[in-house]
Amino acid sequence: MKKYSEMTKEELSLELEQLNDSYKKYQEMNLTLDMSRGKPCKEQLDISMGMMDALNSQVDLRCEDGTDCRNYGLLDGIPEAKVLLGDMMENHPDNIIIYGNSSLNVMYDTVARAMTHGIMGHTPWVKLDKVKFLCPVPGYDRHFAITEYFGIEMIPVPMSPTGPDMDMVEKLVSEDESIKGIWCVPKYSNPQGYSYSDDTVRRFARLQPKAADFRIFWDNAYGIHHLYDDKQDYLVEILAECKKAGNPDMVYKFASTSKITFPGSGIAALATSLNNLEDIKKQLRNQTIGHDKVNQLRHVRFFKDIHGMTEHMKKHADIIRPKFEMVEQILNEELGGLGIGAWTEPNGGYFISFDALEGGAKEIVSMAKKAGVKMTDAAATWPYHNDPHDSNIRIAPTLPPIDDLRTATKLFALCVKIVSAQKILAKN
Repeated sequence: MKKYSEMTKEELSLELEQLNDSYKKYQEMNLTLDMSRGKPCKEQLDISMGMMDALNSQVDLRCEDGTDCRNYGLLDGIPEAKVLLGDMMENHPDNIIIYGNSSLNVMYDTVARAMTHGIMGHTPWVKLDKVKFLCPVPGYDRHFAITEYFGIEMIPVPMSPTGPDMDMVEKLVSEDESIKGIWCVPKYSNPQGYSYSDDTVRRFARLQPKAADFRIFWDNAYGIHHLYDDKQDYLVEILAECKKAGNPDMVYKFASTSKITFPGSGIAALATSLNNLEDIKKQLRNQTIGHDKVNQLRHVRFFKDIHGMTEHMKKHADIIRPKFEMVEQILNEELGGLGIGAWTEPNGGYFISFDALEGGAKEIVSMAKKAGVKMTDAAATWPYHNDPHDSNIRIAPTLPPIDDLRTATKLFALCVKIVSAQKILAKN
């Protein structure tokens, strides 16, 4: 089929007429489909139900150091949970704090602590005239929501298949002392599914920021979330690289089991240098006596070790891989060769990133919603919800049943065609 831009006005007008007829048929179906957020589906939650049987009223609830997990204590987590999450994150247990159910909560707390009390003796950010963060785009909307909430100025940095534009990152952090951090989803990034190259990770480790309290917020949310056994992205371990480069304190690395077990009842972790850990624990001692150790023990008893977790993740992949492949197949069948969109085909993670013709994303999402398919708001992947190109749309395939997902994706592709045809006709 011809590219839309190569069609005559008459050809494209006829095409648009047929597309609008198809759209009316979808509207008559009274659909209520949701692919707006990257939530696990019911089948994914079901594979963790054995965790509910890992503990009961008859079992020994002491962890390996003898601590009774029902009681107070162990501020930084039970030893075996630190080993399990350390293996998952590729970090030594001594460099890890185990938290509650949400890594997002830990990231929020980390920014809040820097605002009110500073980092390792430096001036609290709230006392500074200006605080800025670098934000790879498109990126994770909840990261941007945290920095926006605290009034931190966000600077977009373009993403590529190898990671953020490191020339830009290096220049900005070396020149501007008010830049205090950067958000990163380094593996199977949200939303594009890109993984940082070895060179990108090493350039991060060798950064020479003007601000002594600059930190890389390294959210490795999808570290073991592969879709394939034979096509898995590899990520260089950032803490080790920073130590080699003489910047041991520059990274806060976050992860959780939110999309491994139960999103509302997982365990989160932070890995960082011993200096950073001591700084964090000073505040943490005033905040809590310890997080949910019974839940930590439940996770360890269920998985036993990292091998159990890896096998568990293969079950997740078997459930969601067909969904990703179906979305990619429909996009290729419906939009391939038309020159009206581009999309990623990731090896893992939770999202597919779609780039429409400039100025079309909001209209496409709005059209899909009017026909009964809810998607992530266009521009949510940019700071302040301001996508200057109005082109990026995040597709979240995991939650809907596969038949619903098929319908939703076909409707989405139809909306892309209609909006694109309208734009090209208006332009010509």
